[in-house]
Amino acid sequence: MSLQPAPPRARRADRAGPTDPAEPANPVTASASAPRRGWWRSAPLRTRLLLSTIALLAVVSLVCGSISLLLLRGFLIHQLDGQLGTAAVRSVALADKSQQGRGNDGDHPNDGDGDRGNGGNNRNGGNNRNGGTGLSSRNDGNNGGNNGGNNGNDGNGGGPRFLQAPGQTVGTIGGHLVGGQPTEIGVIGQDGVVRPLSGAAEDAAVAGLPVDGRPHTVPVGALGDYRLIGLHDATGQVVITGLPLAEVKAVLSRLAVIELVVVGIGLLAAGAAATVIVRITLRPLNRVAVTASRVAELPLERGDVALAERVPIRDTDARTEVGQVGAALNRMLEHVSAALEARRASENQLRQFLADASHELRTPLAAIRGYAELARRAGPEIPPDTARALRRVSSQTERMTSLVEDMFLLARLDAGRPLVTDPVDLSQLVVDALSDAHAAGPDHRWALHIPDQAVLVSGDPTRLAQVLANLLTNARVHTPPGTTVTAALDTSATHAILRVSDDGPGIPAGLLPHVFGRFARGDTSRSREAGSTGLGLAIAHAVTSAHGGTIAVRSRPGETVFTVQLPRGQGPAGPALPGVPDQGRGGPYPAVWPRS
Repeated sequence: MSLQPAPPRARRADRAGPTDPAEPANPVTASASAPRRGWWRSAPLRTRLLLSTIALLAVVSLVCGSISLLLLRGFLIHQLDGQLGTAAVRSVALADKSQQGRGNDGDHPNDGDGDRGNGGNNRNGGNNRNGGTGLSSRNDGNNGGNNGGNNGNDGNGGGPRFLQAPGQTVGTIGGHLVGGQPTEIGVIGQDGVVRPLSGAAEDAAVAGLPVDGRPHTVPVGALGDYRLIGLHDATGQVVITGLPLAEVKAVLSRLAVIELVVVGIGLLAAGAAATVIVRITLRPLNRVAVTASRVAELPLERGDVALAERVPIRDTDARTEVGQVGAALNRMLEHVSAALEARRASENQLRQFLADASHELRTPLAAIRGYAELARRAGPEIPPDTARALRRVSSQTERMTSLVEDMFLLARLDAGRPLVTDPVDLSQLVVDALSDAHAAGPDHRWALHIPDQAVLVSGDPTRLAQVLANLLTNARVHTPPGTTVTAALDTSATHAILRVSDDGPGIPAGLLPHVFGRFARGDTSRSREAGSTGLGLAIAHAVTSAHGGTIAVRSRPGETVFTVQLPRGQGPAGPALPGVPDQGRGGPYPAVWPRS
């Protein structure tokens, strides 16, 4: 068997995908082969090593078994050919004697001694069925001699005379080939009786035998395969002799069964041993994988990270493949740890700078704002242009002060400074924040959904109020007039859930992943006209995280929802808040401003 490379068209079909226009894929082939290929690639290394080892052992065992069967078959056939050669020589000798006996009986036709006729019969090894016994009359000897010479077959049922000689084995085929046609073909049965072969298949098999003095394997009808040989006797006739291959096939079949059983048991034992060996061998790799998994679970994106995970020293031997992987992973972890330390130092330095700068900027900003207010109170003596400039100075000073305060707050939160932790009535904060938002944006519709009982959380009320104010301000600033903004408060078993939603145009999809980043803006022109510093949502995220909560956003045109989840505080629910409209406390029916 030879391995031929696939034709170019087949190779292109293998590379081409289902959408390749040059070579459309066969859906049946693709569906049948892809899962197998995918399963093997996704199988664990232990499984692939085990299956590969067992498959290799099975192939080697089958090859060795096949070679041993072929060698044994050749040996047995060679041995059978030796027996066949001996039997063929014996058959030719017996056939020559038989021909001589026939010639002697024919040379004395007028002999009156009846014993000569009987002698002819005696060469046949049976009784004279056609002539007398020779004792009936001495004048009858001519008939006896003729009968004795003419009867070449015995009384056992047919076949050549030489098959009846001692030494011929059961299953031996013998006969003559005269003019290319088989005559007197017989076989020795299991009971030792010679029986003639008269089937057309048998005659055709014997007739096609090459007479070259060499054995040939020929299927002889129902008798199976035989090794046949044809030799010329002294008279020039072809003597056919054959021995069956049934015993050879039986030996080969028994050996094949034995080999299969032994190979099967050996593969089971080898599979069990290989499983143990592979598992023990891959233990270092498992430990390396566990170390890598623990590192992957660490929050490396921010904050102080103690990257102390390392691969054990015993699994970093550079002389082994697993040790090389372990050593490389340790070196990588060292580099990552150094990078994290550098990042932490840089962040701390920047954080300290922002905190110091924000703190130092408070005083000059307050002074600028105070001098601007003082100058504006000078009265009508100030020219209009100067008054306008002073108003702009005051406005920008207020905005700068707000930015500095926001940066200072973020620096404190990044530094991990603890916040004030008091019981906070989140329901009251929502009502107050929505009222302030309505006053700041009367051109929007404001809706409120809060439960009947007060919702308590533990935290800093000032910072939580700032989270609510920033979310409502974000909805007011980035939506057109007439937009409905809804603040809804709900509870679960462990958290208070605040949702601020609007039906405005939504947040661009490209901005959503960065919406809680610092100075994140949907307006690429960095316009300050709306009064936004770009830190509102960043502060909301930082304050929520500092309280152990989460904040998330989902947006599409016509619906934007910010969801804040805070752990619920301890203590019983408070009473209904005073001053809140009844329809705002009654479950799903909201309080809406402005009212018609």
